Amino acid sequence: MRPPSDTAHARATLDASARATLDKAATENFPVAPAFLPRAWRDGLMAVYGYARLVDDIGDGDLAPGGRDAVLLGLDPAAADDRLALLDAFEADLLRVFGGTDGPPRHPLLLNLQPVVRDHGLTPEPFLGLIEANRQDQRVARYETYGDLLAYCELSANPVGRLVLSLTGTATPERIRRSDEICTALQIAEHLQDVAEDLGRDRIYLPAEDMRRFHVGEADLKAPTAGASVRALVAFETERARELLDEGTPLVGSVHGRLRLLLAGFVGGGRAALRAVTAAGFDVLPGPPKPTRSGLLREVAAVLRTAPRKG
Repeated sequence: MRPPSDTAHARATLDASARATLDKAATENFPVAPAFLPRAWRDGLMAVYGYARLVDDIGDGDLAPGGRDAVLLGLDPAAADDRLALLDAFEADLLRVFGGTDGPPRHPLLLNLQPVVRDHGLTPEPFLGLIEANRQDQRVARYETYGDLLAYCELSANPVGRLVLSLTGTATPERIRRSDEICTALQIAEHLQDVAEDLGRDRIYLPAEDMRRFHVGEADLKAPTAGASVRALVAFETERARELLDEGTPLVGSVHGRLRLLLAGFVGGGRAALRAVTAAGFDVLPGPPKPTRSGLLREVAAVLRTAPRKG
């Protein structure tokens, strides 16, 4: 009988809160670690997902009540509402994953990540980028230009794709470029789905220059349903995201086997999300339009049929 991997053992020892964080993978637009992947890849992807999800939960103020995460990171429970302090403490704990001098990581999700980092030779930079994106969320609530938004996505989304390539041993400069295009598109698609939710957090990820172009004010985004100007703006941003996905899709054709299926799942998930936004008539204000499972599978199949093969 094969002995359990370090990662599998670490996950088995996670507390209920940490397991609940990992369980959020089921709500994503794309499959995070599907069963057809090799076990080592699944373990690695879930460990990276747990890290990324927890960083986002800190930045969004969505941690479980009671302050347990703050305590795990060496803070007073009262610091649970201080997002910047939590992010600083989480960064300090991340550095323990990479060989800090004051002992092993304290948070169970970072303990879960440690063997993955060791086994795959991962570097701190993409993990630090995700933390910095969430710091930026505490300081920046509006984006003036599309270029400003792309710079944010470079921190908030692109590191995840780069980690996937590193975990699977397939990173090249060309694949990283294509991956960045896909990840940025996925981030924009999520922003379009979550316009109302983000506004509830006093954040707007629609570029201000585009809002002016389409004569959309912040008051228009607070309406229960979208008017014609908001729908036109969302349609414009949807097409931008779709073009980015198309530009990144050759990544799928550059790899083989089960990794090809995984990457097609990411691209197909993004396309299905954008199709759901389109099917809603670009009215995202009542709540996030979500793709159906059948819609997702159709999009993944289309990506596999059409992605140009290389090598």
